[in-house]
Amino acid sequence: MPHVAELAHKLKKAGYKLTPARLAVIDVLESGGEHLCHNQILEAGQKIYPKLSRATVYRTMDILVELKLMRPLYLNEPTQRFVSAAGGHHHLVCTRCGQTIEFDDCTANELVDQLADRYGFQIHHHLLEFRGVCVNCQ
Repeated sequence: MPHVAELAHKLKKAGYKLTPARLAVIDVLESGGEHLCHNQILEAGQKIYPKLSRATVYRTMDILVELKLMRPLYLNEPTQRFVSAAGGHHHLVCTRCGQTIEFDDCTANELVDQLADRYGFQIHHHLLEFRGVCVNCQ
């Protein structure tokens, strides 16, 4: 995840105020792990700043997505979750039980280089998701 100082700096640079509520959301994103939904961000954020509202969480996440600092994910559920927009993000998703396994050993970097060369495209990040059936559901 991006560091709090980085997200806060980019929000401020884009003209947004760094209110205690927004800083609580940013702190949760930095320390709370991946795949957090709005409710999880709200619950954890209220431990940091008890006055944090649901509306502020939604607005702050909308801003972070608009600024391309975070991106929404819809794993095998209707709940929107969020991950950092930087770098690559990789999942194996079971289409039967919904189990999601995050993995880091991605060889897509070679493909990224090939695509960038072939199409003259600057690739900043990627999301790679494989869907299939986990060992427990086979």
